[in-house]
Amino acid sequence: MTQSILQALFGILIFVSFCWFISENKKQVNYKRTFVGLLIQTAVAAVILHVPFARLFVGYITDGIVALKNATLEGTSFVFGFLGGGVAPFDVKGSTFVFAFQTLPMVIVISALSMLLFHWKILPWIVKGISWMMKKSMGIGGALGVCSAAKMFLDQTTAPLLIRPYLKNMSRSEIFTIMCMGFATTSALIIGLYAMILETIVPHAMVHLVTASIISVPAAITLSRIVVPSSVSTEGSLVVPYEFSGSMDAVSKGTADGVRLFINIIAMLIVFVALVSLCNRIFGLFPDFMGEPITLQRLLGVVMSPVAWLMGISWKEATVAGSLLGIKTILNEFYAFTQFAKIGTEELSVHTRTVMAYALCGFANISSIGIMIGGLGSIVPEKRQDILSLSFKALIVGTLSSCLSGTIVGILMWPYL
Repeated sequence: MTQSILQALFGILIFVSFCWFISENKKQVNYKRTFVGLLIQTAVAAVILHVPFARLFVGYITDGIVALKNATLEGTSFVFGFLGGGVAPFDVKGSTFVFAFQTLPMVIVISALSMLLFHWKILPWIVKGISWMMKKSMGIGGALGVCSAAKMFLDQTTAPLLIRPYLKNMSRSEIFTIMCMGFATTSALIIGLYAMILETIVPHAMVHLVTASIISVPAAITLSRIVVPSSVSTEGSLVVPYEFSGSMDAVSKGTADGVRLFINIIAMLIVFVALVSLCNRIFGLFPDFMGEPITLQRLLGVVMSPVAWLMGISWKEATVAGSLLGIKTILNEFYAFTQFAKIGTEELSVHTRTVMAYALCGFANISSIGIMIGGLGSIVPEKRQDILSLSFKALIVGTLSSCLSGTIVGILMWPYL
C-alpha cells in the first residue's frame, strides 16, 4: 500500500507537470495558487470522507437520491408494470430488470424536480452560497464563482447560463476554466443513475460520486489556470435563466427536458454498443495477440494503462482500468460506467474500483467537444473562436482533473480500502 501511495503522489506531480508542459504562458503560472488549489481539493475531500458531520450531510443527500430512486420505481411500475419493476403476473425464472424502463426514467424525475427547486428559489440560494465560498477560497471572480458552484449540480451547457450576461467580457483563461469544469464533472441529473449502476461493485457509490462532483471543480480550476494562466477576474452575480408561470409549469418543462435526455441516452447507448461490437468484429479478422483476441477495450487498456498506474492502481489492474478510461474518453462516461459494472468485484480491488468511480465521473469525451462548442458557442458567440481553439486542451484538463480527484481520494482512503 505504501508503494501505491508513492505511485499516486508521483502521479499528482506528473498530472500537474503535464499541464505546465502544455501551458500557453509558463512564466505567468502562479505556483502558490496551484499549491493552494491542490490543498483545498484535498482538504474538501478529507472533510467529506472523514469528518462525521460532513459524512452525515452527504448521507442525507444519498438518502434523498435513494428516495428518488424508489419514487421513480413507483412511477415506472405503474406505467410499465413488471417491466418497470412491478410484480410480474407469472412465475419468473430469470431477471426482469430492463435498464430503459427501471433505471433510466430517474433522469426524468430529477429533471422535473430540479426545475421545481429553481422556481422555488432553493437551488439558486444553494448556488449563491457555494459560489461565495469558491470565490473566497480559490481567488476567482464572482461570475466564475457562480458558474463553478452551479457546475456541481448542472451540466456543461446549463451552468454557464447562470452568468450569461458576463460571459462576453470574460478573459480567455476564464472561458477555458468554464470549459474544463464542464468536462471534469457531470450533472446531478445523472449522478443517481450512475450510483444505481455502481451500487453492487463500489461501496457507498453515491457518497463517492457526490464527492467527485464537488472536488473535481477545484481540480479543474487549479489545472486550467496552469494551462491558460491569467490575473484578470470578472465580477458578477447569478442570473436566473428560467422563468416559470407556476410550480406546475416548472414541473412540466423539467419533465420535457428530462424526456429529451432520456431518449438521447437510449439512442446513444444503442449506437455506442453497436459501434463497439462492430469494431470488435473487425478486429476479430486479425490473428490473436498473446493468446487473446484483439478488441477495442483491450487496445484502449494498453494505451491508457500508464495513466491508470499514475493514479496509484497496481500494474496488474492498470490495463483493465485503462480500458475504462479509454472507453470513457473515446465514447462516453455512461457507457464506461455500464462496462465498469460488468467487470464485477473479482477483477479489480476495492481501492481500484473506488478510484475509478472518481476518474470516470466526468463529461470529458470526444463527443462532448461538439456539445461544448455548440452549446457554449451559442450562448456567447463572441468567444466562439476561443472555445474552438481551446476545446482539445479543455478535454485533456477535464480528464486529468477527474483522474486527480481519484488519485487524491485513493491516498485519503487507503487505510479503509
